[in-house]
Amino acid sequence: MLNKLDDFPIHQTPEPIAHPATSDRNVYDRTWFNGYASDGSYYFGIGMAIYPHRGILDCAFSVVQPDGRQHCFYGSRRAPTERTDLTVGPFRMEVIEPMRRVRVVLDDNPSGVSCDITFSARTAAIEEARQTLWSGARRVMDATRFDQFGRWSGVVRHPDGEIKVTEEMCHGTKDRSWGVRGVGERDVGGAPVMPKGIMFLWAPLFWDDHISHAIFFDGPKGEALVREGITAPLYASEAAIPPGVEDGLDQRMATARHRIAYHPGTRLARTAEIDLVPLEGDIRTISLDPILKFQMKGLGYGHPVWGQGMWKGELEIGGESFDPRQLDMLAPENLHTQQVVRASDGKSTGIGVLEQIAVGPYAPGGFTEFFDGAKA
Repeated sequence: MLNKLDDFPIHQTPEPIAHPATSDRNVYDRTWFNGYASDGSYYFGIGMAIYPHRGILDCAFSVVQPDGRQHCFYGSRRAPTERTDLTVGPFRMEVIEPMRRVRVVLDDNPSGVSCDITFSARTAAIEEARQTLWSGARRVMDATRFDQFGRWSGVVRHPDGEIKVTEEMCHGTKDRSWGVRGVGERDVGGAPVMPKGIMFLWAPLFWDDHISHAIFFDGPKGEALVREGITAPLYASEAAIPPGVEDGLDQRMATARHRIAYHPGTRLARTAEIDLVPLEGDIRTISLDPILKFQMKGLGYGHPVWGQGMWKGELEIGGESFDPRQLDMLAPENLHTQQVVRASDGKSTGIGVLEQIAVGPYAPGGFTEFFDGAKA
């Protein structure tokens, strides 16, 4: 099962590129982006992933504006053998220059959502620590991810209007990850396994001349499973990024910490603080103030119908719109959110996003059940 990439000297096993090194059904390879205005006037998210052992390639695009509905496009198809084929019906992703520039096009379709936008990097690629999580003796997540921070330009259209996206206004984060994690329909059979709670937090932030980044996986008691803090240079233009993939200038913290205050009756952050703890020197405490909410189910995360890696047919597209202010925020599909946030460390201000999901008991939040909310 050969494809075009087999003509490059990139193989990691004796198998063709189309053959993953693992036989785990949940192996995946994903590209994800967000884009948001510095004044919080819009947010959009993009996702595309292939699941080789499930035989599926799916994608999504979703956009929200304040006091408006969140509009979503979903697409799914049988996975092509050719890994450079990044199309699903009216959706396509074009890697114009690896690690520098990507174009995303969504042609007119029944969802009413369309776009023609281009991402231009403003940082070198930043590799996160490998993320490995266990359920008993089974690795339920084992993934590598890298991030890039950048700017967007182009146009986004949705049923309520049009957004002119400019590099002067629109920040964005690129997230590439691959490995194994839970996707698609749940496995069945075998002895029942009691699910455990988990909390995930991700906070990529733009500052004047640098970026900061923090990622957390916590267990039910708040114990650290994955914890990482990073700072790295932010370049004024794509052309100013040093040649190559990584610039070697990212600074890894000794650790990072977080504190969240929740809206009563929900698991949605009202405010948050992140501590970046360096190997030497003073702790940097960053306060986060949310200004716009985006439901991650609009990109398939936890969606009961358009969940990632779920077989929909040879080629299917769909869409929906909903009012994010009118949702049951304790319903499982609504727990996963990103919020555009204003950031401050007491000396300077920034802009970014706070992604979070807490499922099950989580002692630091005061959650004792699987889907209870914060106390008043």
